[in-house]
Amino acid sequence: MFRTIAASLAVAAVTAASAAQAEIPNPLTFGIISTESSQGLKQSFGDFLADMEKALGVKVNAFFAPDYAGVIEAMRFKKVDLAWFGNKSAMEAVDRANGEIFVQTVDVTGNPGYWSLLITHKDNTKINSLQDVLKCDHSLSFGNGDPNSTSGFLVPSYYVFAQNNVDPKKCFKTVRSANHETNAMAVANKQVDVATNNTESLYGRLLVTNKEAADNIKVIWKSPLIPADPIVWRADLDRDAKASIKAFFLGYGRMGPNAAKEREALAKVSSGWAPFQDSSNAQLYPIRQLELYKNRAKIEGDERMDAAEKKKKLAELDGKIELVKVLDGSQGAIGN
Repeated sequence: MFRTIAASLAVAAVTAASAAQAEIPNPLTFGIISTESSQGLKQSFGDFLADMEKALGVKVNAFFAPDYAGVIEAMRFKKVDLAWFGNKSAMEAVDRANGEIFVQTVDVTGNPGYWSLLITHKDNTKINSLQDVLKCDHSLSFGNGDPNSTSGFLVPSYYVFAQNNVDPKKCFKTVRSANHETNAMAVANKQVDVATNNTESLYGRLLVTNKEAADNIKVIWKSPLIPADPIVWRADLDRDAKASIKAFFLGYGRMGPNAAKEREALAKVSSGWAPFQDSSNAQLYPIRQLELYKNRAKIEGDERMDAAEKKKKLAELDGKIELVKVLDGSQGAIGN
């Protein structure tokens, strides 16, 4: 899916002069999804965005919204020029906001991606496995993720609930949606019995910002591997602007006398990043498969739907699933 690092670095060898000539929006607005409080995100992204501003020669503003949809809509209405998304929200940005993936984040520890989790309080002896969660006797409170979150919503929606023919709204005493940080804190403080989360948020972020809370959490389920998060720009940006922006991302932490300092800045971003990799919308194929499988399971389990209508819709989804498989060309960990 990705070009080699050598090819990526060749793209990154754009001169400062060409960057200056590019019609880069000024200010350039970078959207940041709400995985935690905006104050925490502002601090973690600060040095990276300051370096982007210096390298591109334009003002760089951070854009925050209370949920993922806010960043997607901001891109749709051209209030955001590029943004950090998860795969599910990136898919929405590509489909609804004229977005286009151009690079992919890389975990600072070298992980090829990350994993969705179900978590509970460490002292909760009644919940130790997925089976304990899916007893569906309305005794448990559940903290679901943002509807546009890959690890907080899409992945558990399919692997935990759709594959087990369970509707969360009919399974739990209460269901509420929140970002990863809020869900983790709710579990740590015994405000919900079980919640979604992911390895980056729990181990890469909360363990650093609030170790006491992280130590009060135990993991009871872990998903298949999820591709690392993409960075998306508006597809209608000026071509030379795109070249300059991509050159900054692919060169950041790899090239020049400040590379070591830049890697330190990346290590502070979110759960900790390493230099970016080249990417494209093809990164979303496994996620598209997963969304289609989830929709298929929902239709297949709908007992009120007319049999002929159900057969027709399932056939349409099966055709889309096969097409995405062909386009993907390889079976990833997510979407099999």
